[in-house]
Amino acid sequence: MKRRTLGKSGPEVSALGFGPVNRNHCQSSIALCLLAASLLISASAQENNNSSKPEQVTTPAVTKKVITLWPGVAPGSEQWNSRRPYSVPAPCSGLSTTGTAIIIAPGGGFIFLGTDTHEVAEWLAARGLAAFVLKYRTVQLEGQNEAQLNQSGGARFAAQLNNHALIAEDGRYAIADGIQAIKVVRAHATDWRVSPNRIVFMGFSAGGSIAEFASVQPDVSARPNYAAPIYGAPFPVPPIPKDVPPFFMEMAQDDTLAGPQILAFYDALKAAGYKPEFHIYTSGGHGWGMRKQGKTSDHWIDDFYYWLEAQGLTRPLK
Repeated sequence: MKRRTLGKSGPEVSALGFGPVNRNHCQSSIALCLLAASLLISASAQENNNSSKPEQVTTPAVTKKVITLWPGVAPGSEQWNSRRPYSVPAPCSGLSTTGTAIIIAPGGGFIFLGTDTHEVAEWLAARGLAAFVLKYRTVQLEGQNEAQLNQSGGARFAAQLNNHALIAEDGRYAIADGIQAIKVVRAHATDWRVSPNRIVFMGFSAGGSIAEFASVQPDVSARPNYAAPIYGAPFPVPPIPKDVPPFFMEMAQDDTLAGPQILAFYDALKAAGYKPEFHIYTSGGHGWGMRKQGKTSDHWIDDFYYWLEAQGLTRPLK
């Protein structure tokens, strides 16, 4: 798990892959950080979005804009200090040619924020999909420097493994940020050239839990249209309501960290009458992201793209 620590800005979403925007910077502790690119896509590149192969397009120059996620201080964290683990938005590329928006929540056990999701965002944005990397609130840690914060984070993770109720406790603000990100992207859909009915919530590990809880939360209007938890599991498995979005799920059989809970969530969806797409790889462990291990799980993102294609999300709106 890659870690970053000691940031003064809090949860954000880096959005990629819509038209040119002006540069701006975070003004509040929680913001929607938008990275976009000015890119001219050739006719052949546009044709690739309609083919069965997820071809990559040209790498563009990047512009950056930050949109406030919450007006003022985020609800529930009014008394939090500003020394927060953080994930610096990385340059990402792509111009949205499909109208599809993908919110990407990194993993990290609700303790730290992983950084390799920006590589995922670049991959998706290069194929005409608007990618938004969510920087959400993580649990408050004690420590005055990086070493102390890492030590506190490790102790908290060990406590979570011994008491799964702590995972739900530590993730509640992250889930609220994820739901708010959906609302913000949907509210700005016209500005960012995406469809309010083409919002996909993808999450890795703890981020997958955010995607799952956001997809089953009571406010149907604030649910994503599609959900893609990647080796992510909700703790505990929530009741499955009506009108749950289509799910794309992935895990490895040797995932001993979240595997049993992932299977429990899949079974709950099936018992409620849904048919999630579920890829179970022979091996890969947990948290592999874009890291190559010489396994079939290395190609998970291609499987995800083909699922998007089958949903009609890689083709421009008519």
